[in-house]
Amino acid sequence: DVQLVESGGGSALAGGSLRLSCVASGATQDIGCMGWFRQVPGLEREGIGSIDSDGITTYADSLKARFTISKDSATNTLFLQMNSLKPEDTAIYYCAAASWAGTSLRPSEYVYWGQGTQVTVS
Repeated sequence: DVQLVESGGGSALAGGSLRLSCVASGATQDIGCMGWFRQVPGLEREGIGSIDSDGITTYADSLKARFTISKDSATNTLFLQMNSLKPEDTAIYYCAAASWAGTSLRPSEYVYWGQGTQVTVS
């Protein structure tokens, strides 16, 4: 199994920036794809972006101008840089991993999930 732990959430002012981190442990050699998602209570989980083992990324069109995914393979860490934050970015942010190779913004394609980290923008 793979374990994922997010960090870096918190409060930010509109127009500000935050960087989230997600550390993977366990069977990390099985990870082919990782992604970031967010969810507002009562709404569906939304795909933000995804990165494959070669570093190829896919983003939600509505977010790609402000959000950037990157990873450090040496430390098994996934990052989400969020700039020009807006109040509507307030949500719980999750990282996810899957064993297949490629990218996807569909939550149903991921098996492993972190516990989430709250981001609040005011």
